[in-house]
Amino acid sequence: MISILAQERILGAALGSACVGTIVFEQRRGIHGSIADDKSDQIKKFEQKQNPSGKNITPDLAIFWNKAIDGTLGQLVAYLSLRRW
Repeated sequence: MISILAQERILGAALGSACVGTIVFEQRRGIHGSIADDKSDQIKKFEQKQNPSGKNITPDLAIFWNKAIDGTLGQLVAYLSLRRW
């Protein structure tokens, strides 16, 4: 039979692990929830932005902008990659 001291230690370790597990789970759930809320808020802000002419900026504009930058600076990036910068 296990001594009372060993039983208390096992019980304490089990309860402590359960308590810590619950706390960690709740914190992770809160973090994931806040990330999801931040992303949806940022998407709404991006979609609602307006340019100086008063027209709404669409996500397509961002895609075209990125393609234009890639096309313009693509050769520079390739050159620097060859020189291992």
